Amino acid sequence: METKLKVYRAMKNITQEELARAIGVTRQTIIAIERRNYNPSLELAFKLARYFEVKIEDIFIYDSD
Repeated sequence: METKLKVYRAMKNITQEELARAIGVTRQTIIAIERRNYNPSLELAFKLARYFEVKIEDIFIYDSD
């Protein structure tokens, strides 16, 4: 799955650590999502979307490959 999480973080000028604290996960989770090593749960995807005030599909793009 493609992710624009790093782009949205940059737009808000926040660190991985700050984002992790804000949504209740570890920094390692944010790193793994940004590196496309981890697909977040639906609950986590909703938390990220709410935090950035966008739709889930604005952050995550499904790639069937």
